[in-house]
Amino acid sequence: MEQFVVSARKYRPENFESVVGQQSITSTLQNAIRSNHLAQALLFCGPRGVGKTTCARILAKAINTEDSNASLTGNEEDFSFNIFELDAASNNSVEDIRSLTEQVRFAPQQGKFKIYIIDEVHMLSQAAFNAFLKTLEEPPAHAIFILATTEKHKIIPTILSRCQIFDFKRIGVEDIADHLAYVAEKEGVEAERDALILIGQKADGAMRDALSIFDRIVSFTGDRLTYQDVIENLNILDYDYFLKCSEHLLHADHVQSFLLFNEVLVKGFDGHHFITGMSEHLRNLLVCQNPETVKLLEVGERVQKAYLEQAGKCDPRWLLHAQEILSETDTQFKQSHHPRLLVELSLLKICSLNQTDQTEKKKPHKILSPSKLKEARTQNIGVQDFTPTVDEKLEIHTIEIPTASDHGPETVNETERPMEQNGPMAHAEDSKPEEKESERSEETIRQRSGKGGRRPVKAVTISILKELEQVEQKLASDDDTDTSEMPKDPFEKDDVNKLWSKFTKNLSRNKQQNLASTLNTADRELEGARIGLTLANNVQVRELERIKTDLLGYLRRELNNYEIEIVCTVREGKDDERPYTPEDKFQYLMQKNPKLFDFKNKLDLEVDI
Repeated sequence: MEQFVVSARKYRPENFESVVGQQSITSTLQNAIRSNHLAQALLFCGPRGVGKTTCARILAKAINTEDSNASLTGNEEDFSFNIFELDAASNNSVEDIRSLTEQVRFAPQQGKFKIYIIDEVHMLSQAAFNAFLKTLEEPPAHAIFILATTEKHKIIPTILSRCQIFDFKRIGVEDIADHLAYVAEKEGVEAERDALILIGQKADGAMRDALSIFDRIVSFTGDRLTYQDVIENLNILDYDYFLKCSEHLLHADHVQSFLLFNEVLVKGFDGHHFITGMSEHLRNLLVCQNPETVKLLEVGERVQKAYLEQAGKCDPRWLLHAQEILSETDTQFKQSHHPRLLVELSLLKICSLNQTDQTEKKKPHKILSPSKLKEARTQNIGVQDFTPTVDEKLEIHTIEIPTASDHGPETVNETERPMEQNGPMAHAEDSKPEEKESERSEETIRQRSGKGGRRPVKAVTISILKELEQVEQKLASDDDTDTSEMPKDPFEKDDVNKLWSKFTKNLSRNKQQNLASTLNTADRELEGARIGLTLANNVQVRELERIKTDLLGYLRRELNNYEIEIVCTVREGKDDERPYTPEDKFQYLMQKNPKLFDFKNKLDLEVDI
């Protein structure tokens, strides 16, 4: 039986041209060899499985052969005696570094350079790093050090400053899929493109991991590698689950969403895996909203078409709200005692988003101008379908309406008086919905007004602009109000005090205790219709100005006197006399009630200072 060699070793690159996904680094190293600008200490850092050790070996061989594209074949293997590899994970002591520095002093027997490759260099101890500093800073002319690590942050700065650093990046999904296709062709395996892309995504940018997964799935499937085989072997949630789930959520079908989530749990996945996958799925849908960003979606053509089709059905605002719900669920998942219930509640919230959007889209009922109202009646269109613009001013129109029913003699009682006698809105509450003016056509009203036994009565429709002007006049300051023809009933100070108390109580109920306290503590003086308020400071004056209009209108209406004025002044020279400390407050209260001192002595109380 022939010994099996894993693909990661069998198809390991032997020259810079075959290195995948690191073109910038390989080009730099090749140019450095050609121009003889190669540093004597290099540091290769980056994630696992991206080619750090491989590039170090290729570089070591290329330096001695003076050929950047050479490979270790034939007589060139003699140069391998000049390459020394040290695993710092198992040789991390000071003695190991001292042994290495002793070897550095000797020149190579063949070739120009001796290359020392130290893998996982971050595993060296602090003492070993310090012992290595001097040699690394001033190495012999024939020595080149290549350090490789996955954790650059663990290397001391003095080592980093002595090295030329090369940062290896993660290999792209497309590059991994292309290399796997090459390996599959060499091995005689028929592989689907979507399956190779899925392996590349699962490898997370590491070519060695991708080749290991490829070997495992080929052992499971044989000579044919399909997308479904990769899903079953790796036990991952594919895009179909999330596409189905988002389709159910778009239609607010929480029942099917729950059943799909239960199917995910039965397959052995936990709720957190489902939530994170769903968040990534919604992110992909947002990416597909714009054709220019579709290239950010690293999936196969079949899956990409499915995403584009579903993205066209999704409102970006819905996707953002759903993403917020899933993000909140993600943060709460680990602390939740009922994780399944938490996920199901998040699905319910997302389903309710569509219902909320539909409610917000409903148009409110609008008031129509007479021309629009007539057009609506003619076309049998609902009143809410029209929205008057700013230019469509509702002017005053006079129409004739009957004062009695369609049959019987003319009778006009107290409740059926003309609207001019009782005010514009006096008859509005007594009218039935079916008798409202908005539900009758003007032509029908004119026809009925012409019949015998009916007396036409004129009704005036109110201009909205005129009403708004009246409201603005009411809210204006009392200084701008003409009160010469207003009522001026006399009143007493007790009447003002009672209304004052009611007003402050209403402020307290409305959670405006500070304003209520300011009104209660202010000194009030009544001179005719003028109410003078003496306040402690200007801050209280500014606070009182906020409710002065409401207070003044309240007093004028209740006392039926529209000459009432409120004048605010600040108490002079008394700000420093206010009690602040507990002792000052006690002295202030004792001045108001001397018996408080006897009460303190009888109970043997002390003032807490």
